[in-house]
Amino acid sequence: MKIRYLGTAAAEGVPAVFCKCANCENIRRLGYSEFRARTQVLLDGELCIDFPPEAYSNSLRFGVNLSDIRYLLVTHSHMDHFYAHDFILRGYKYAVTDGSALKIYGNQEVGKVFSECTAREMKDVVLKNISFTQISPFERFEVGGYTVTTIPANHSKTEDALLYHVEKGGKGYLHLYDTGRISDGAFEYLKECGCHADLVALDCTFGEHEGGEYSRHMGLPDDKITMQKLFEYGVADDKTKFIATHFSHNCNPVRERLEGICGELGVTPAYDGFEVEI
Repeated sequence: MKIRYLGTAAAEGVPAVFCKCANCENIRRLGYSEFRARTQVLLDGELCIDFPPEAYSNSLRFGVNLSDIRYLLVTHSHMDHFYAHDFILRGYKYAVTDGSALKIYGNQEVGKVFSECTAREMKDVVLKNISFTQISPFERFEVGGYTVTTIPANHSKTEDALLYHVEKGGKGYLHLYDTGRISDGAFEYLKECGCHADLVALDCTFGEHEGGEYSRHMGLPDDKITMQKLFEYGVADDKTKFIATHFSHNCNPVRERLEGICGELGVTPAYDGFEVEI
């Protein structure tokens, strides 16, 4: 399984879209290699988790053809994770395609956002090749050659935000962001389903700072607790790789600095374009 992180920032981007703080001004000076688009991850070039406003620019930056995406798993409806307007362009006079379908999976609010954002401009000839399936926490289903397991994120009080374990060919990828600390019930469900993670992506919005039990995001102290739980429940082992991503501008996510603070925990900080294979 080939995994590519096309975007690694939190909602505001890095540097943040409207910000003049010292962190953002320094990152602007450092230049393009330190910039971070909002989070998007691509598996094997065909399964995507989240679709931010930068999806198109990400595709140009990293040589990705978005028409090759067959499956889209959406964590929740927030704009930085699901920018649905672009889907009106997947056909008609806007695009020559091979006629293959795009299958989108998400919670009820994701379905509402898709309908709202495409209502005015979506052509029937485009819509016929896009399907939406509503899913919930604690489900398992097949998409192509992948087995997807859902668990609840600790992120929103208004919708069932989701996290995903994706398995193919005996390899497992565990997607644990945008979220705060994860419930024991979620870890237990992964264990009951026999999920094993060869790679875990951890929310690191706060950098070295702790989010705490009730936060909607995590920092490295929370990541440490999450890793311990994964080992305790047998979802991870000593061969599991851990990646940190979803960085806020507030944590000063300069690559060299992140390598130092994340390395102390045995975690690799992702950057835009970061690739790993399991």
